[in-house]
Amino acid sequence: MVTGEEIEKKLQAGLDASYLQVDDISPNMCGTSFSVVVVSKAFAGKSRLDQQRMVNELLAEEMKDIHAFTQKTYTPEAWEKKNKT
Repeated sequence: MVTGEEIEKKLQAGLDASYLQVDDISPNMCGTSFSVVVVSKAFAGKSRLDQQRMVNELLAEEMKDIHAFTQKTYTPEAWEKKNKT
């Protein structure tokens, strides 16, 4: 079983995220479905697809046991712009 803490630890270490939210959205919190939001300078200059590939590569081992995974990736600038409402 994959835990949200494992995902958070790997993403934080691999992307030096300035903001990271990991939610277990699986039934009964059983570790099969996750939703993540990652804000990182490492995404600067990369397309959304490349950003998401970076996340997927970091979690390649965990993805073998995850059935559903949604992610939103942002540079710090895009995150700030998104949250200015």
